[in-house]
Amino acid sequence: MESIIMLHNKKSLLSLLIPLIFTPFITSGASAAVVTSIKPLGFIASAIADGVTPVEVLLPDGASEHDYALRPSDIKRLKNADLLVWVGPEMEAFLTKSAATIPAQKNIEISQLPGVKSQLISGGEDDDEEAGHATHENSEHQDGSHAHHEHGQYNMHLWLSPDIARQSAVAIHGKLLELMPQSRDKLDANLQQFEAGLTKTDHDINAALTPVKSKGYFVFHDAYSYFEKHYGLSPLGHFTVNPEIQPGAQRLHQIRTELVEHKAVCVFAEPQFRPAVIDAVARGTSVRKGTLDPLGMNISLTKDSYVKFLSQLSSQYASCLNGA
Repeated sequence: MESIIMLHNKKSLLSLLIPLIFTPFITSGASAAVVTSIKPLGFIASAIADGVTPVEVLLPDGASEHDYALRPSDIKRLKNADLLVWVGPEMEAFLTKSAATIPAQKNIEISQLPGVKSQLISGGEDDDEEAGHATHENSEHQDGSHAHHEHGQYNMHLWLSPDIARQSAVAIHGKLLELMPQSRDKLDANLQQFEAGLTKTDHDINAALTPVKSKGYFVFHDAYSYFEKHYGLSPLGHFTVNPEIQPGAQRLHQIRTELVEHKAVCVFAEPQFRPAVIDAVARGTSVRKGTLDPLGMNISLTKDSYVKFLSQLSSQYASCLNGA
């Protein structure tokens, strides 16, 4: 009789445990989520969605938005997403096909926001012929992955503009309000906090970069125009337009000449792109080498991650330009 009672108790316990074991998996698969193409957009979305809904990033750390290819798991996440946030087909060509299947009320294309269009910076004016020749010369020898990223009329590294980041936050706030009106108070508070934090950080960065605004430097690829313009920095140029393609000999000769003639203080590489050409060009000169991270690879998604990202980038500029 005692063993029967014990067996009954075990069955009762098991019946209680089974829902607890499996429910989280069911819930997480069906949970609302904002999906962003790249991490910096995830930073902005996390600030607005904090305490309301999860935020996920498609592009893994160390991968490049220039040649990424969607995995089956990525496509599934896109289908289940409540909101997709991306720059646009000129930046994330890998998303164009999937984004076209997502309804407008669940899709934010940053480059198409009304207030953003007037702030777009041309991406082609200073792209030298050598870079263009290198692209065509290498295209026959590549596996086709570079075709995923098209460099059109405008520079599309829009997340590096504090002004565009603010407009992106407002757009994300608006879409989430439509999708989750019951969370209005929290969403409103999040937007207010994001804007206040951005204003303070912007002021602090401006003060920190003022002493180095006149110092010349080269960046590895043409990604920083919005940040540089906003803070009045003095870039002398970039090694390449597409970081997947090494600059040609003529371009490297021009850069080395300019490093000497213009007395450039720094040349900047990037965490995922550490080309030997930077070492070669800087060799024998007094120019310092630094690293700029345009994607915030070491920053996790939190409500404060975008301002941390901007602060980190400004520190990377300042430390090299100041010689620290």
